[in-house]
Amino acid sequence: MAHVFCVANQKGGVGKTTTSVNLAAALHQAGKRTLLVDLDPQGNATMGSGIDKRELTHSVYHLLVGLAELEAVKVESPSGSYDVLPANRDLAGAEIELVNLERREKRLREALAARDADYDFVLIDCPPSLSLLTLNGLCSAHGVIIPMQCEYFALEGLSDLVNSIKKVHANFNRDLKIIGLLRVMFDPRITLQQQVSAQLESHFGNKVFSAVVPRNIRLAEAPSHGMPGVVFDRSSRGAQAYLAFAAELIARIKTL
Repeated sequence: MAHVFCVANQKGGVGKTTTSVNLAAALHQAGKRTLLVDLDPQGNATMGSGIDKRELTHSVYHLLVGLAELEAVKVESPSGSYDVLPANRDLAGAEIELVNLERREKRLREALAARDADYDFVLIDCPPSLSLLTLNGLCSAHGVIIPMQCEYFALEGLSDLVNSIKKVHANFNRDLKIIGLLRVMFDPRITLQQQVSAQLESHFGNKVFSAVVPRNIRLAEAPSHGMPGVVFDRSSRGAQAYLAFAAELIARIKTL
């Protein structure tokens, strides 16, 4: 049975896609069968995995509206070697079309359930809003991984996200829980970031992952080469942090 995790945060620019892509690659390198689902119409996780979103014949849009099966949509990342359900601008239209479909919030869940035995991990990269696409991701998942920067506005957004997760848990998916918070783009030289990090640890306790991803230029450069950072420069500080995070996640799921 696959462990299905959403990588979500309602605030944009907090490293959701970077986390999704690098975690998928790191899990694959750890010997885990991994599927990455790109639920963002921008298709950044698709491009960051080395797949040209402009050349797709099928995308996750076709899966959600019932025009294709998972096997027809799935593409292997040429750089990370994990499987991807890719996205492009077509996915923006799914928001409108899903409104009129039956079980609209569970379309992705039902599609993934058909191939559940094929993977150890399924990671869902969600868009930065609580839309029908994000709702599909949350209804499919066993848990949520929340990447966040240690800044004041990030704390404000976190409370909104936690409330949204509680509502989905109560109304749609009783299995949904917060797996943990991952501190990203961290700069220990900034006092405010140290203070916010300490507040997170105080309030959320062991829900905060020990791994901390630093602000790192090699991680930022990797998408332009169509590679996850852990493949582009495995020895970089950012890549090493994501490899440590993957190992910590594998260890943590044993206690869930």
